Amino acid sequence: MKQPIQNFGQLKKSGYRLLPVKEEMRRNLIEKLRKRETLFPGIIGFEDSVIPQLVNALLAKHDILLLGLRGQAKTRIARLLVELLDEFTPIVKGSELHDSPFAPISKFATDVVAEYGDATPIDWVHRSERYGEKLATPDVTIADLIGDIDPIKAATQRLHYSHEGAIHFGIIPRTNRGIFVVNELPDLQPRIQVGLFNLLQERDIQIRGFNVRIPLDICLVFTANPEDYTHRGSIITPLKDRIGSQILTHYPRTLDDGIHITSQEAWTQRDVSSTFIPHYFRQIVESIAFIARTSEFIDQTSGVSARLTIAVMEALISNAERRALLLGEQHIAPRMVDLAQSIPGITGKVELVFEGEQEGAFKVARALIGKAIREVFALYFPDPLARQKRGESKQKGVEEYNAIIRFFEQGNSISLSDTMDFDSYFNELNKVPELRNIAVKYIQSDTNNEYETAVAMEFLLDGLHQNSKIAKEEFASGATYRDMIGSIFTRPTRISNDEDDDQY
Repeated sequence: MKQPIQNFGQLKKSGYRLLPVKEEMRRNLIEKLRKRETLFPGIIGFEDSVIPQLVNALLAKHDILLLGLRGQAKTRIARLLVELLDEFTPIVKGSELHDSPFAPISKFATDVVAEYGDATPIDWVHRSERYGEKLATPDVTIADLIGDIDPIKAATQRLHYSHEGAIHFGIIPRTNRGIFVVNELPDLQPRIQVGLFNLLQERDIQIRGFNVRIPLDICLVFTANPEDYTHRGSIITPLKDRIGSQILTHYPRTLDDGIHITSQEAWTQRDVSSTFIPHYFRQIVESIAFIARTSEFIDQTSGVSARLTIAVMEALISNAERRALLLGEQHIAPRMVDLAQSIPGITGKVELVFEGEQEGAFKVARALIGKAIREVFALYFPDPLARQKRGESKQKGVEEYNAIIRFFEQGNSISLSDTMDFDSYFNELNKVPELRNIAVKYIQSDTNNEYETAVAMEFLLDGLHQNSKIAKEEFASGATYRDMIGSIFTRPTRISNDEDDDQY
């Protein structure tokens, strides 16, 4: 709520105390820590790594460099820092540098305070207006960041070029008494980075070499990718030396953290009566990114952003929504066959090394999905490849797959399409003996929910394929499951997806 104080005299009588911006942030941070409040809502997986280091940097009143690969929430963290500022702060009314009436720094504010004294009009600025941000690009100039002489202003006001009133201030001075963020710092040309030296060390700016030094009160935050990745530029050593704390970010370290992030960010609730997403689907989607981050076919120096899993999840749900709209169904329930339609969410978000380029982006993406399915399958079902050790009884659960495998060995097959209505889809899956019973047993699904049961059945079927127990032939909008041995002699010669999977 806006303060009722309207002039400088009232402000002094109220006992208001001016604090430098970093001291203000430190005070508010300490209060949040004492109350055990959540410091950075929505930031997941950094609780024991990034956040403690960030808190330490803020308590030390440091400028900060967040260093990490793409999609590691660096910009989001920087934008959340504004919550550590006071909700409203007083400025001299009309000041473009957010001058405090206690210590004005611009000529405009200095003249106003000198003329009006305690009657100086006051404005209250919300903390959201005390945040500035600039994406660094090679064409950014010192004039953009710091400022320059404005010849038109000088001419119209009949000012000498060395007069402070002729200055057009850049975006950083306009964020005085606030937080300013430079994203992708290495993209700034070295000569522009040099222009930030005074700002970081002496806390002032100079325009065009004139004898005008303006002390700024500002907290600077930078974000950057590792230098060995960008190749477009680097952070010059003297600049890094002036930045108080360099904090390394990272990707989610556990599958649960990744699932939490994707669930938070992905748009999955569509305009229908219900959307059902089994947990193992979330695990599969997240596993795609985890596997990609260790794949020899993907350039690990570029990283695999969390945006990949968000895009895959949204594409998966969208394909299920498309089916529901075409068939007039009221439930969105993704199927394993829909995963093939999520490949566009992968191919644009990974950079392939030479070997990956040779394989092709589509083939790499398909193999990542296959390996993710295999890994998540192992979390729910017995290992179909487990071998009985000498002297031991049969491996528990493995023999249960025999009825399913025998069904396909007898020459049977089933075909699933991503445009099949649910009844046809469920009936096709029910052709396979014991498939339903085994799926319900290990997935522990609600037997009264046919959508949940059907998807679990397809998951079991695809898991057996990924473990080379049955064959799967994919076509544009679906797949056919058949006998592994028989398919070798009946289908056209091609590289097996099962063989590919072992490479990724």
